[in-house]
Amino acid sequence: MTIRAFDHVAIPIENVKEMLLFYRKLGFTVNDTMPPFYSIHFGEHRINLHDPEVWKSESFTLRGPTAKPGCGDFCFVWEGSIASITEHLRKLSIPIVEGPVERTGGRNLGSTTGNSVYVRDPDNNLLEFIVYS
Repeated sequence: MTIRAFDHVAIPIENVKEMLLFYRKLGFTVNDTMPPFYSIHFGEHRINLHDPEVWKSESFTLRGPTAKPGCGDFCFVWEGSIASITEHLRKLSIPIVEGPVERTGGRNLGSTTGNSVYVRDPDNNLLEFIVYS
């Protein structure tokens, strides 16, 4: 196979200011210099965020035709311990909706387990933070 990695994914967003603040608070690098297109960055990866002006426009067709805010479900690898991500989220007043729980991750074709906690962003996208031992 010649596909090596994800470059980016994109989601529609509704609450632009709240979303950018939320991800900045979590520690992502936020690019807000080209409205109505925004992005958040971590490592070599990014998530593009499409403003309602974009995803509601019939002329913007380079998107999933049924995607609506809240359709995202992302899993991020946390480099620290499960206790450190739990404490980080608590300090930021971001409620954990589930976890810590053991989960099978994407490493080694899904045979590697880790511990995860789940939260939701202002548009109700699900974010999982997994810690591999």
